Amino acid sequence: MSGLTYISSDWYCVEWMEAFDILGEPVRRRILELLADGEMTSGAVCAAIQGEFGISQPAVSMHLRVLRESGFATVRPDGTRRLYAVKPEPLRDVDQWLERFRSFWQPHLDALGTELARGQREARRRSAAGDPTGGDP
Repeated sequence: MSGLTYISSDWYCVEWMEAFDILGEPVRRRILELLADGEMTSGAVCAAIQGEFGISQPAVSMHLRVLRESGFATVRPDGTRRLYAVKPEPLRDVDQWLERFRSFWQPHLDALGTELARGQREARRRSAAGDPTGGDP
């Protein structure tokens, strides 16, 4: 890999580090989380982000512009409103790049899932036996 990736058919070229710089910013990550649930007006995004981060409307607009210009979000007019949405291709590219590193954390996540399931089974067993404390004094 040359350090560059081509995102979608737009042939928009993003360096990997630029992609991680974009995604490394908490406000931009939160905007993408909000947009992952579906299109939102710029006003709705702004209100949510201002409420959570306490930043100004121009600052939120700047983050939306960065996401749009880097290919992580799209915008379309709807009358007087502007509707933003996640553009999934760049996120798929990042996910594909991260695939080679999953072996570092996947076994730990699998083990955590096993322990959580074991704890839930034990809690159900104690509850069925009428002992919510597990027998501890």
